[in-house]
This record gives sequence, C-alpha cells and structure tokens, in this order.
Amino acid sequence: MMSDLLASRSQMAMSLGFHIVFAALGIAMPALMAMAEWRWLKTGNEDYLELAKRWSKGTAILFAVGAVSGTVLSFELGLLWPSFMERAGPVIGPLFGLEGFAFFTEAIFLGIYLYGWSRIPPRAHFLAGLIVAASGTASAMFVVTVNAWMNAPTGFDIIDGRVTNVRPLVPFLHPFAFHETLHMLLAAFAATGFLVAGIHAFLLLRYPSNRLHKPALIMALIVGGVPAILQPVSGDLIARAVADHQPAKLAAMEALFVTEAGADFVLFGLPDVARQTVDYAVVIPRGLSLLLHGHPHAVVPGLDRIPRLDWPPVAVTHIAFQVMVACGIIMAGVTIWASWRWWNNQLGEDRWLLRMLVATAPLGFIAIEAGWVVTEVGRQPWIIQGLLRTSQAVTPMPGLWIPMVTFSALYLLLAGVVVWAIWRHIAATMVLAPDQEVRREAT
Repeated sequence: MMSDLLASRSQMAMSLGFHIVFAALGIAMPALMAMAEWRWLKTGNEDYLELAKRWSKGTAILFAVGAVSGTVLSFELGLLWPSFMERAGPVIGPLFGLEGFAFFTEAIFLGIYLYGWSRIPPRAHFLAGLIVAASGTASAMFVVTVNAWMNAPTGFDIIDGRVTNVRPLVPFLHPFAFHETLHMLLAAFAATGFLVAGIHAFLLLRYPSNRLHKPALIMALIVGGVPAILQPVSGDLIARAVADHQPAKLAAMEALFVTEAGADFVLFGLPDVARQTVDYAVVIPRGLSLLLHGHPHAVVPGLDRIPRLDWPPVAVTHIAFQVMVACGIIMAGVTIWASWRWWNNQLGEDRWLLRMLVATAPLGFIAIEAGWVVTEVGRQPWIIQGLLRTSQAVTPMPGLWIPMVTFSALYLLLAGVVVWAIWRHIAATMVLAPDQEVRREAT
C-alpha cells in the first residue's frame, strides 16, 4: 500500500505537472497574439489579424483549463500540507495575494480581448492584449518567487518556533528569486514558441500554398527561439545560485558523491547510489569546477558532506537534469538552423527543417517538466529548505491514495478533452483547402 506521504507527493506532482503546461502557455500565447495584432496594425495585412483571432481562441481554451487546475493546486496546498501553510503562510501569503490580483487582471482583459474585436478601437484592443501578456507574466513571477523562497527561505525571523518580523518584499530581492523566475519565463516562451512553430511547420508541409503558416512560423520562432538561445546563460546563473544555497541539490544534479577539487562535469550516465558511481557517463574533466567557480581546480562539495538522511533522490534528480539540458541544447541548435535558413529567405522551403520543427515541438515542455522535477525532487527531504521536512508538513488524514488516484484519472481525462478541443480548433480554423485559398486570394 502506498504511504500517505508518497500519495500526497504524487498527487501534488501530478497536479503541478498538469498545471505547469497551461501556465507556460498562458505566459507566452498572449505575446504571440499581441505580436500578430501589432503586425496587422503596422502593415494592414489581414492575414495577421486572422492569426491573432485564431490564436486567441486557442488561448481561451487553454486559459480556462489552467484556471481550474491552478485553483485545485491552491486547495491542495492547504489540504495536503497544512503544516507548510501554517509555517510559510505569513511570508508567502502576500505573494499569493499578488498572484491572485494578476490572475484576475489577466482574466478580465482576456475577456475584453476575446469579445472586443468589433466593440472597441483597434489600438485599445491591442492594449488589452498587452495587458493580458503582462499580467500573465506577472502572475508567473509571483508564483515562481514562492517556489524560490521554498528553496532559499528569507524575509522573516523565527522566535520561539514562530515566524515573526515578516518582511514581504525581501523574497523578491533574493538572487535565487531572480534567477529562478528568469529561467522559468525563458522556458515558457521557448516551449510555447516551439510548440506553435511545430504546429505551423506541420501544416506548412501539408498546405504549402497557405499564406498564414509562414508568417506564423516566423513569429513563433522569434518568441521561442530567442529564449532558447538565452536559456543556457540563465541555466548557468541558476546553477551557481543552487551551488550557493542548495549544495545537496547541485551534488545530486551532477551525481557528485565525493567532494572534489577540479570536479568533472558529467553528461548523461546512470547513477548507482550503492556504489556511488555513474555508469555510461560522458565526462568533461574539471568542467564543473570551471562552470561554477571559473577555476578548473575549485572545490565543489559532494554528497559526502551532506548527512545521508538529507540526500535527495540522486538518480531521479540527475536524470531529470540531463533530460532538461539535452532538450535545451537541441532547441538552441534548431534555432540556429532556422535563423540561417531565414537569413537566406528559405525558412518555409526547407522541408528537413520543417520536419525537425515538428519533431522538436514538444521538447520545451519536456524540459519544463524535467526542470520542475529537478527543482522539487532535488529539494527533498525538505519542503522548506533547511526549515521544514516534507514528512513533517503532510496532513495526518489517512487514505490519501484515494484522492491521488481519483485526481490522476480526472487529469488524464481532462488532458484528453483539451487535446481533442485544440485539435478540432486547429483542424477547423488553421487549415484551408487549396480551392479555399484560391477564393481567398481572389477576394
């Protein structure tokens, strides 16, 4: 029988893994909508207006599901982890309040955007789209700051076991919050841009005469490609922050069992915790010391400096980290390829590139899921780093495997419904048959 702790963690992982997809789409899709509408206002080309309208309808579907799954997550924090909320509530409560304000702002202006096409002036409508994009980004920033606080708690004092002297703005100013927020925002834009680019690349392969898909592909690659190139820089910054504030997580990410001066950078490989080795790995000599400290002989603390009870699950953390890095490298490489073809005005004609864009369309979201596994699993056994263990925060209510199974089944069903709805939207609105395209050009 599954333990209540494992059931609670599994339910939270399922909920977060489901919601984060819609959260990332909610960050970047409004930017695509606004970009398409801006191009229409600037050029007068009706194709951009049509793209903005079609992208906005898809965004509405995704926003509705994301709002529901986000609400479920909020309830789960209180129901499954009451001790966490009791300890952390005074600090993170204001952050969740700000997130709620940003969410409601996004919802209000998304409604204006969806139903205001013919009811408000075009420039006011475009401004509404910008507000949707800005509020979605702000909402993500507040939530990720909460997670950053869990990884590096600050902004309070503990007196007689109680949280006092709360300074609500301090978590915003912590370097970990900046690095984690930047990394998540870049990941959201890269994942969404590549997904949309993959969809339009697929449609461009099937319907090369359709005028909509090439400009859509270019805009999607701008939204996704630029962050994909910047993401390795952000990854380096956040790795240094993890090394400073969570040395156990960094050691698990690299499967570094023994403290070393001149530590190697380990690519791929399968960690064996019993033997404290990494099999089938590609090793870059002294690479980890050089990346973290700028010196090939710098000392990097290993897991041998961490009490065994405080070790994260090494294999899961290491493999998830490698998956994230591999996806990011591939996406950056495809971006460089696409930029070269665009520079030669052959972006829509390179069928091998279009096929590659289709193949890499889900990589951004795979990287996001893997990255959050690193963030959450790598922090274990702590729910608040160094202050509260996950086992101490879980609710004492028994039988938690029942809601875990129930919610998992509901999420799978909802995921199927969303995929069906989005596919129907694409099939109905994004594909024009050749004879329709001829009539469209004639008008």
